[in-house]
Amino acid sequence: MIDVNTSGARSFEQLVAEAGAADVSGWDFSWLDGRATEQRPSWGYQRLLEAALARVDAALDIQTGGGEVLAGVAAFPPAMAATESWPPNLTRATRRLHPRGAVVVAHPDGPPLPFAAAAFELVTSRHPVDVWWAEIARVLRPGGRYLAQHIGPRSNADLYEFFLGPEPERVHLRDPAVERAAAEAAGLSVVDLRAERLRLEFYDVGAVVWFLRKVIWTVPDFDVDRYRERLLELHHQIERDRAFVSYATRTLIDARNSG
Repeated sequence: MIDVNTSGARSFEQLVAEAGAADVSGWDFSWLDGRATEQRPSWGYQRLLEAALARVDAALDIQTGGGEVLAGVAAFPPAMAATESWPPNLTRATRRLHPRGAVVVAHPDGPPLPFAAAAFELVTSRHPVDVWWAEIARVLRPGGRYLAQHIGPRSNADLYEFFLGPEPERVHLRDPAVERAAAEAAGLSVVDLRAERLRLEFYDVGAVVWFLRKVIWTVPDFDVDRYRERLLELHHQIERDRAFVSYATRTLIDARNSG
């Protein structure tokens, strides 16, 4: 996303109406160009993904979204599969990935995975909603690799708390230490685990509306009418401060099947 504020002097109602009508299917965030910026993790997940795919003959990408990330790599292995649950994303992923020889499988967001044991040398995922460690271990060959970028704990808590108040204290399943333990319990050996806190800036209230419509777990009950008063307060805050700042967390995990 580029760092240019294009919202101009449009009114609150105009900004909210535009964002409420915009398409949020797929996993493409280009609608936010000029309206928000997001710091990227230093490790460069797509570059790591491309290098990993080049070294295997069979790979699976779980919860591929619209196939945007996977489609960005130069070459697929001879056997390339991807799963996705949401019909609009399935359509987009099929259009992107089928011409390059990948099989896109409609699959609900839950185990089991629809593949035989030890079917893949590499399993990948970028921002999975849930992580099914036992299933990942099952479909990986002995010595196979799981390479993923996960959303970390308290990601965009600033947005959540603006609308819903303080987040309850709890053990986060996406805490890196918790994820390491879960991976190891499933028979995976974690060889690399990194976490970073990344800055996001929203330059108009429409950008926030669009983001919350797309990334639905940030404020799970988000609805423009339900939160109109808070959105108006946010609009005035952004006008005053020039941006609303939030922080995301990301975790890189690289693990091997030790079974």
